[in-house]
Amino acid sequence: MDGGGNENKVEDEDKQALAGLSSVPNPHRAKVQSYSQQLRGERKLHHRQGRKHSLDDIPASGGSRPLSSSDDDFSNYSLDEEEATLDLKPFTPLSEFVAAGSPAAAGSSSPGPGGGGGSGPGAGGKGEAIFKVPMRAAVHPGRPPCLELRPHPLRETQVGKFLRNIACTETQLWAGQESGVRFWRFDRIYDPGCGLGGKVRRGDEDAAPFDESASTSPTFCLMVDAANGLVWSGHKDGKIRSWKTDQYSAPAAAAAAAAGEQEVVDGGGGGQPPQQVDAAAAANAPFKEGLSWQAHKGPVLSMVMSSYGDLWSGSEGGVIKIWPWESIEKSLSLKSEEKRMAALLVERSAIDLRSQVTVNGNCSISSSDVKCLLSDNIRAKLWCAQSLTFSIWDARTKELLRVFNIDGQTENRVDGSGGGEKGQQQQQQQQQESSGHGGEEGGATPQEALPAVPEKPEKPAKEGKGKSGNKKEKGQGFLQRSRNAIMGAADAVRRVATRGTNVFVDDSKKTEAIVMTADGMVWSGCTNGLIIQWDGNGNRVQDFNLLNGTAVQCFCTYGTRIYVGYVSGIIQMLDLEGHLLQMWVAHSNPVLKLAVGKGYVYSLASHGGIRGWNTLSPSPIDQILRSELAGKELTYTRKDQFRVLIGTWNVGQGRPSQEAMMAWLGSTASDVGIVVVGLQEVDMGAGFLAMSAAKETVGLEGSAIGQWWLDNIGKALGEGSVFERMGSRQLAGLLVSLWVRKNMRQHVGDVDAGAVPCGFGRAIGNKGGVGLRIRVRDRIMCFVNCHLAAHLEAVNRRNADFDHIYRNMVFGKPTIPNAAAGMLLTILRFLFCCCSLAFSTYLIWILYYTYGVPFILSVAAGVSSSSHTLKSDKNSGGGGGGGNNNNNGSSEDTKPELSDADMVVFFGDFNYRLFGISYDEARDFVSQRCFDWLRERDQLRAEMKAGRVFQGMHEANITFPPTYKFERNVPGLGGYDSGEKKRIPAWCDRVIFRDTRPGSATPSQCECSLECPVVSAVIQYEAVMEVTESDHKPVRCKFHIQVAHTDRSVRRQEFGEILKTNEKIQSLLEESRVVPETAISTNSIALQNQDTAILRIANKSAADKVVFRIYCEGQANFKDEGDEAEYHARGNHGFPRWLEVTPAAGIIKPDNSMEVSVHHEEFHTLEDLVDGIPQNWWCEDTRDKEVILVVVVQGSSSTEVTTHRVHVRHCLSANTLRADSKSGSRRGQKSDPRQQSGASAATNDSRSSQKP
Repeated sequence: MDGGGNENKVEDEDKQALAGLSSVPNPHRAKVQSYSQQLRGERKLHHRQGRKHSLDDIPASGGSRPLSSSDDDFSNYSLDEEEATLDLKPFTPLSEFVAAGSPAAAGSSSPGPGGGGGSGPGAGGKGEAIFKVPMRAAVHPGRPPCLELRPHPLRETQVGKFLRNIACTETQLWAGQESGVRFWRFDRIYDPGCGLGGKVRRGDEDAAPFDESASTSPTFCLMVDAANGLVWSGHKDGKIRSWKTDQYSAPAAAAAAAAGEQEVVDGGGGGQPPQQVDAAAAANAPFKEGLSWQAHKGPVLSMVMSSYGDLWSGSEGGVIKIWPWESIEKSLSLKSEEKRMAALLVERSAIDLRSQVTVNGNCSISSSDVKCLLSDNIRAKLWCAQSLTFSIWDARTKELLRVFNIDGQTENRVDGSGGGEKGQQQQQQQQQESSGHGGEEGGATPQEALPAVPEKPEKPAKEGKGKSGNKKEKGQGFLQRSRNAIMGAADAVRRVATRGTNVFVDDSKKTEAIVMTADGMVWSGCTNGLIIQWDGNGNRVQDFNLLNGTAVQCFCTYGTRIYVGYVSGIIQMLDLEGHLLQMWVAHSNPVLKLAVGKGYVYSLASHGGIRGWNTLSPSPIDQILRSELAGKELTYTRKDQFRVLIGTWNVGQGRPSQEAMMAWLGSTASDVGIVVVGLQEVDMGAGFLAMSAAKETVGLEGSAIGQWWLDNIGKALGEGSVFERMGSRQLAGLLVSLWVRKNMRQHVGDVDAGAVPCGFGRAIGNKGGVGLRIRVRDRIMCFVNCHLAAHLEAVNRRNADFDHIYRNMVFGKPTIPNAAAGMLLTILRFLFCCCSLAFSTYLIWILYYTYGVPFILSVAAGVSSSSHTLKSDKNSGGGGGGGNNNNNGSSEDTKPELSDADMVVFFGDFNYRLFGISYDEARDFVSQRCFDWLRERDQLRAEMKAGRVFQGMHEANITFPPTYKFERNVPGLGGYDSGEKKRIPAWCDRVIFRDTRPGSATPSQCECSLECPVVSAVIQYEAVMEVTESDHKPVRCKFHIQVAHTDRSVRRQEFGEILKTNEKIQSLLEESRVVPETAISTNSIALQNQDTAILRIANKSAADKVVFRIYCEGQANFKDEGDEAEYHARGNHGFPRWLEVTPAAGIIKPDNSMEVSVHHEEFHTLEDLVDGIPQNWWCEDTRDKEVILVVVVQGSSSTEVTTHRVHVRHCLSANTLRADSKSGSRRGQKSDPRQQSGASAATNDSRSSQKP
């Protein structure tokens, strides 16, 4: 290399810069966003959510770091007839095109075998774990074996069908989706899927057979009513719908078909429908909803059944409504032709709690959206969780008991404090709207709800009037006040810089999930990973931060265990004390919901995949399953092969002819399934670069010239007839695009894009990288188009650019705005950015003249430090970090997304030159085609051998002339630069790759398997020398790729077969069914008015705890002696209003007992009493009643339960009933006739047809 002191100086500076970049890896820039925000459409154009696509089979690098997720979730496909026309037969690639990949020690100068062009050192060369080949296995060794009920479907197949929540009945798993609901039967969870030939849409080919409903509005929440055989769903359109759980089963469908009343067929490919219909009719005959009504104007965000059987629902703006069970019961008894009347009956029974706790426009509860509703059946209370506040209600009287914030401090908003998150004014406005809303839904017309709207401008008008008298003072003091405002802003910036991330502490503590455990404690999870334990009265007991910075998404409980799902895809298992029992990466995407059913904890990921985790894990069953499944690997392993064409070209802002495009791409794409094209210097004008940087800040990319290139590439490839464009990404002058052959389209999806600028200040896209990530036949492939630093001496700068791109490439689905709204929003954001830039300039000018340069530098450093801390905190746990509270965010925790891919291809203008050779010498060697000697002078080869760049990657042997620099439109090798500068020819345009082969193994030495799932061989690597439209020559590289993947349907069958036939597993399962012996003091209780009886439950086991719960199986009125009583259950086995059972659930220690109070309590509202005497004292509703209490008992981790039944009879005394002091104390409360305790006999009798 031409040298001198300047070169050495530059090299030293670059080494320091590189060392600084490499020593502390940059954290991910992925933004964590809760699912509830995504679901409500609060998507921001400039936020690109980085999703961790870590696959199966990646072992932990550290002691406590869990393995990455194994979402090898593509359906298994075989080559169809159309694909068979491609030349995809196995073959041995030419040796001169295959890089050796031999790891070279630092400082070694010996070329690799085969003439050496190309492979860099293996992962062991420099020991950087992020460059190691990801490890794979047939069965994930770092987590419990799972049942894949629904393998990860391709995102493109789920548009409008994404699953968003799950819930379990005793025999089914229900899932709410964007177009309705579906369910799986537990007796068919191991059955095979229907494959491509089945009657299911793409994405569900390997899922277990399921049934699907008719299309509805998106489902936001699900709730199971086991007492009445119903599943309730809340929807985006504000409706609540019911679905029967028993009429869609196969026996019921067959019986209905035999009776000539068949209305439902299997819409999920779950076997042949009972009636004779064709495939199209079967796919379009989903089951129908039952009772439904308009519950809210906004979406129904959460639902729950209280301990007295009433349905509570929450919506936007803090609106909470109660739907009394009496009205629901009567509506359910009506016939289908009376559906409208049934809906009106329920709608008019609504109790709007928000309006009841609003006094003089001030509401006691927050106006933020209702996140979760939780029924405390132990104490007959109900919790409402909002973003930063909680409220506790009495489930029997509907009274508000307490409002408190996330820190456990009691809040009192009735005294006039605005509270809420948007201030008092906005809260009052929303309360007025919600009160009008409630009136409409309670029977009022929409016109009756509108008069509240004109009140909104009154307060601003008054404020404006108050300020109008001060116009003179405002004009005179404008400059002074402007200076004060700017100085105040400067102080705010200073405080933010010194406090770090504390300024965002409130926002990061938003509640996302809540659950109650068997011991009566309530647990809530926050967006910052904090888990808080509360007692039943809302007192904060303790908190845990087991996965710092990773948002908690969901909870579920089973026995004495708590399962926590995180946005990073991790599931944790805790005991009731908060101790971590187990942790594993369950999915590559956020865990949206957890549900327990039939021996499994089911987890739903945001991509739509559902997995089941045995409730006995960790146990010896895990190891047996792991071993047995690994032994059957060949049974469910499938292999496929295809070809990929990579094209790269620095176009130098030119526009080539269509003939040049055909010569480069069209002429060689006839036998490939995937084409990836990377361009550099599409446009490099200063104005274009500035505009591109501005557009990137608001989440926009692309340009007219970029679109021209996409159109012309499409013409060369035959877009529409042969190929289809699936994705592209532009960053200033860089453009990458992906094209897939149409007959392979169904195997490719989950296309994500990313961009990393490396230009001025790491902010301008004249240099940098753009990438695309795709899933192909179960495997992740990443393609990164790069343009690295120029000039002969900038070797270290180029190395640093690669390091920066590799560590910071974060993939996310680009946001595509709607045409009109998106354009308007974009213009507004762009104008906002321009105004912000102008204000920032003015602010810096003021700060400079006030405090001087040192203060500005200190503020900048502080803000940069705060930003870095924020990113580190967000990603320290997101990548699957350890379970300790002190998470330092090591390089393992911030593992780059590229390191988890099965295949990574870097291509583009790397700008590495030839060193130690003159222009004339290089021209002579090129003319003689002596490329072997020239390769020894290649900077890139030398840097790869030394382990300083492209660690662990390979390059095929170079057999084409250097591709830079040429005179435009000059053909042949005589076109090399002959101008004044006479730049030395160089191989600037390259293609570097790695697959899952370990170390230096060649494709012939490494057989494609689930342990080495992607094996690639280069069969063509050449430059198109006849194209002369640029100073670079286009380069193309063709790969033959073999892929091994799992047939999920077959493996699920094998999984079930092992569980059913393995004797050791059966023995362990039998042991888990043992329930500790218990006894109850009595099975019959008689109560008179206000009487209390004690039911004693004794745990006779000396070793195991007992977990119990009590519910009401049904209530009956006494009839004549000898007649059999008819029992009718309330919603979700709720208690009648006259009965109090405390506690209704709990844990009994070994050789201990628990006393349960069974108390009769008359419940009358003010309207029910006349002079203190109940109006209905003479009617049938006041006759003696009897309920059956069921005591359900199980061990701390047993899979079976035992039950005890206790008959509780209410016998009326002969004395006249009077309202006691307790009832009288409630007279001052707001009440509703619909809250009366007893239901009429007709209402009770009408429910008999709905009894399961």
